[in-house]
Amino acid sequence: MDKTLGVSSMPPAPGALNRSGPERDDPAVDLEALLADASSPAQVRRAMATPAGWDPGLWRALAARGVLGLHLAPEWGGSGRPFSAVAAVAEELGAALACIPHLATVVLAATALVRSGDEQAASEHLPAIAAGSVVATLAVTEDSGRWDERDVRSVARPVGGGRDGHVLDGRKSYVPGGCSADLVLVVAREEPGRRGPDAVAGTGLFAVAGDAPGLTRVPLVALDQTRPLARLELAGVPARRVGGVGDGWRIVEPVLDRAAVALAAEAVGGAQRCLDMAVAHARTRVQFGRPIGSFQGVQHKLADVLVTVEAARSVAAAAASAADGDGDDLALLASTAKAYCSETFVRAASESVQVHGALGCTWDHDAHLYLKRARSSALLLGEPAWHRERVATLLGL
Repeated sequence: MDKTLGVSSMPPAPGALNRSGPERDDPAVDLEALLADASSPAQVRRAMATPAGWDPGLWRALAARGVLGLHLAPEWGGSGRPFSAVAAVAEELGAALACIPHLATVVLAATALVRSGDEQAASEHLPAIAAGSVVATLAVTEDSGRWDERDVRSVARPVGGGRDGHVLDGRKSYVPGGCSADLVLVVAREEPGRRGPDAVAGTGLFAVAGDAPGLTRVPLVALDQTRPLARLELAGVPARRVGGVGDGWRIVEPVLDRAAVALAAEAVGGAQRCLDMAVAHARTRVQFGRPIGSFQGVQHKLADVLVTVEAARSVAAAAASAADGDGDDLALLASTAKAYCSETFVRAASESVQVHGALGCTWDHDAHLYLKRARSSALLLGEPAWHRERVATLLGL
């Protein structure tokens, strides 16, 4: 064994790692300080144990700082920043395991409203989302759990030829924040033969009030208690179309790519925090009269995680940059980032539990919370294997 390796050759202590990439936006820098105080491990545990499963106080604090409207136009109460600013925020939220519906409301629902081109729907809902007074979500998946248009079975039926809106029937599963949402954007299949002579086949996007008659919301028991999921039962639920006839998947697909980018950034933040916790423990845990960080086996384990996390940060940054525009490389980079960063988070969280030993397996330690978030996030928006297959298809392999 190389006697020159010791504690001093371990990765830097928590907070000391130099995060590569572009200069952080001010909102993200301010957010780091806010979360250190408002999303401590104790507060995360309290929030996830509440019936709603999230922290309204932290949500209001983020709204007051303009975080919820970063990528929204000023006329909708936002700052007009590029989507990469949202990804930077997601990284900090992931590091803190923040119990708030950011992915559901800001990333999924708000982005869908923006990209729908429906000025009336955007003007009605986006200012309230930016102000933090409305929580929203996007309901795509059904019992199959696949984020794919072919698996959409919920049906939208026009009322009065569509002049009086629509009613929805079906079921949506694994909906992020579905039980708390004041507004649910539902992807539903247009009923054949009822769309009018100029309509096209396909799916539509429909806005549903959270308290709409016929809507039943059932909380799901999820591995990750910091991100509540729901099943939505739709039985003649009144809804209003968002966007054009048959435009649902055209709107939603690029939204899901951007959500994958945000989830990849969130995974990088979580993986970094797992590494930080493991390094701190290795420096202070003494075994056989020495800090365990002085042993090469521990050093190599943490060094490998460090290399993987830094690579994931670069992949996530490239995907976030692509999400600022509408280039052909967005889908490719989004799936690449989602697959790689998800697996990096799982690895970092698993190794953190290992370094902590028996302590890392206890309920009182935070390591298991990160491992549960990592495992569940790897499946959300499509598992890594699905995204790798998509990458291969996009590359023509």
